[in-house]
Amino acid sequence: QIYNKKYWKVPIVWAAVGIPAGLFVYNKNWYDRIRYALVVVANGSQNNPDSMNKVHEQLKPLVQRGQSTSLLNYRNEYRRNMDYSILFGLLLWGLNIVDATVDAHLRDFDVSDNISMRVSPAVLPGNVPGVSFVFTLGGNNRTKTLPSLR
Repeated sequence: QIYNKKYWKVPIVWAAVGIPAGLFVYNKNWYDRIRYALVVVANGSQNNPDSMNKVHEQLKPLVQRGQSTSLLNYRNEYRRNMDYSILFGLLLWGLNIVDATVDAHLRDFDVSDNISMRVSPAVLPGNVPGVSFVFTLGGNNRTKTLPSLR
């Protein structure tokens, strides 16, 4: 976008890539916390103060009650959210690339109001009558003729 001199799009691109990256980090942190809490429940270490000190405060009630099913559901939810954040990040990054590429290809495209078409009769080789389409595009006065069709 900077190469195309579309500076106003740069913050949009940063947000489109940065928000999914931030969501990935957030979900990864919670995924790791819940995974550790599941290890504590699976080992039966709920009564071990060293293990419980490393468990996040919001997860301690679930660990103390041994609710591994709830912890598994939360872990799977955060894993799914991590996957979605990667997917959306790649999708938005790809859209940025497509937008920048199309913008670069259309940079020199003439968008003036001087667009016209003229239809005129034509004589093809062999004295065959035909039709000629003459298109005038842009500010140049050159005309481009499409070959006539039989």
